[in-house]
Amino acid sequence: MSSLHEQAMNNVYQQVLQRLSGYFNRSERTALQLLIQRLIVAAGGIEKIGGYKVLVAFGGGKDSAYTVAMLRAAQLSIAARGPATFRLRVGTMRHAGITSAVMGNMDRCYSALFLHDDPRVELLVIDQQYVQIFESDLPFSLAGRDQNRSDLLLSGHLTAGDARTTFCNRCYLGMADFLARAACWGSGVNAVISGESPKEQKQYATWIMRLARHGGEKVDPWHTLGFSEALSVIDRVGRAYYAQLYGDEAEPSADNRPAVYPYRAAAPTLLTTTDLMGFRAEEHWGLLTDFLGFRFDDLAFNFSESDCANPLLMAHLRGLKAEFIEGRAYSDGIAEYLQLAAGIMRRKRMPARLIKQALAAYDSPEKIDDRRQLAEGYGQEAFGLGETQWVCLLFSPFVDAGARLEDFLRRYHPGMLVGLGDLHKTLAGQLSPDLVAHWLVDVSGLSLKGLQSLYGKRCVDFSDQRSIIARVRASDPDKQRVSTVDPHTGLQTTELISGR
Repeated sequence: MSSLHEQAMNNVYQQVLQRLSGYFNRSERTALQLLIQRLIVAAGGIEKIGGYKVLVAFGGGKDSAYTVAMLRAAQLSIAARGPATFRLRVGTMRHAGITSAVMGNMDRCYSALFLHDDPRVELLVIDQQYVQIFESDLPFSLAGRDQNRSDLLLSGHLTAGDARTTFCNRCYLGMADFLARAACWGSGVNAVISGESPKEQKQYATWIMRLARHGGEKVDPWHTLGFSEALSVIDRVGRAYYAQLYGDEAEPSADNRPAVYPYRAAAPTLLTTTDLMGFRAEEHWGLLTDFLGFRFDDLAFNFSESDCANPLLMAHLRGLKAEFIEGRAYSDGIAEYLQLAAGIMRRKRMPARLIKQALAAYDSPEKIDDRRQLAEGYGQEAFGLGETQWVCLLFSPFVDAGARLEDFLRRYHPGMLVGLGDLHKTLAGQLSPDLVAHWLVDVSGLSLKGLQSLYGKRCVDFSDQRSIIARVRASDPDKQRVSTVDPHTGLQTTELISGR
């Protein structure tokens, strides 16, 4: 780089810092100075800061966008005072919820902070086993899409569509693999910073530690664990979960779950910064929307960092369950989910305007129909699943050796009743007509291997704490109880629904 070009770039970086700092209030400016001091101390002094590299996880949500902005301000502030500054690596775990709208938010954030062409910055996307450089139009890999689809369908069928189990556990339990790959890629990093709010970090740590201890592990308190130890705990819980989901064949095969990237000898440290950063969105609304170009995805409620587009499908499945399983109106299920979502958004201190905006998307029959179509389109785009497959998942006709298969056919596919015996043979792995197998795959969205695996498993009993799937769901900090009336018995039943 010529001296003239370097000077020009430094002028650009200075302008970015000035604009960025203009959105900080007095307490945020104080927090920024404390963050700078903490980074310098962690690096071993200002003379070593140029060789210090920090990883921050960016999920595309408002909290992690704010964290990236604060770290960029710290990086540019140090650069303005001396010849060197720390290097920044931003990593994103790719999954079906990272839609084109979320990728657009990331790209606008990166552009506003002038990250794309800064040699001190690395922008990575971790998609299954692959680490790629961020591009706004980077497609989701076929392997990643198939794995997301398989995990979702198997989890959903084993739990009759329980929201947390169906949609969220894969992302939570895949965190160890993601962080290990992001941290160990290339020359590695010296420190890892989380982009989630302190409350969400605490909930996640409590959830993982509870699962590990219920599984018989003796683990030290979370705050005393180093990077490798923390990832090891998450990974062991994940392996136990996937072993129950896929069966014993899930280990040690890497086809059914992510494989943790080998740790380096010098593991990075977990750098705590959550005490310095405020996560009340209304306090930095201008920074998010005006400067970073953050736009709230029409697919999401945006009430937590990890939701992405899943709340739209959670609401949709709640509506489908009311209509097809419980014999009520689709809108009844939507109303139940909105009540749950509103409570969670308030607890997470979301701005009142955003809560109102999210709920208003469903405030008329016409809007509910529009959202239903939006959910159908997203389900097809992200997972290749439509209403036929979602209803099949909610009914869960294949588990328990197909105990509910005949009832499922009578209600939704009466023309297939004549082939009931062949369906059971196919699911049991016996010889049967190929057309039967094709029909099962089409109506469920599952592979034949996945269908036969479900046929040999029992539906998860959430009162059985010997099941790690049950323990994962029981530990959900956002679960709430929703009461409904059984259309066949007239009795009121109460169930747990996750808001994540």
